[in-house]
Amino acid sequence: MGSTRLPGKVLRPIAGRPLLAHVLGRLADLRHDAQIVVATSTNPVDDVIYSFCTELGMSCFRGSETDVLARYWECALEYRFEQIVRLTADNPFTDVHELDRLIDIHLQAGNDYTHSFGDMPVGVGAEIFTFAGLQRSHLEGHASNHREHVNEYIQENPSKFRIGQLAVPAVKRQPSLRLTVDTADDYQRACELAERAPDRWLSTEDAIKLCLRSV
Repeated sequence: MGSTRLPGKVLRPIAGRPLLAHVLGRLADLRHDAQIVVATSTNPVDDVIYSFCTELGMSCFRGSETDVLARYWECALEYRFEQIVRLTADNPFTDVHELDRLIDIHLQAGNDYTHSFGDMPVGVGAEIFTFAGLQRSHLEGHASNHREHVNEYIQENPSKFRIGQLAVPAVKRQPSLRLTVDTADDYQRACELAERAPDRWLSTEDAIKLCLRSV
């Protein structure tokens, strides 16, 4: 909730639902079984996120606001997760179909870390860590960017981890398009797209078509 560029963005309304409700709602269509935990901070400004989760009956873990890597590791440790899928709460258009495929290839390949970034629009991809990979990052990644961004120790040390990347269909390749919510312009775009969605949850293909049509 303490975002400096867009304060309170996590619970800002998009098409009648808080942004976080879009993130969580999409996961109802996930084919894989997964325990969902919202990992927020202990900062009092995030009490409203805890209350929001409590009202939904959703698990909520609270940890460091600035050491996000420690928060993820502590959450995974408490819940005894062996695999951790990371979605950020400013991405209301996560592609759940590709997330299911990402989980498949991650498990089949026995990777430490697998992601679907780089080809699809910014904000629809996801990443998966093994607990061992996350723990190694936590123990060895001491730079400030490692603590803030969770995945950067792995990305900077590819020789230490088995890393995979999801190949996505050509129709979804639009890496210059922003479908995340980080600025006021992003938020306005997200609201417009959600209002024009032909289905309950806007697909990546439809989002790309709508954005290209409005350029």
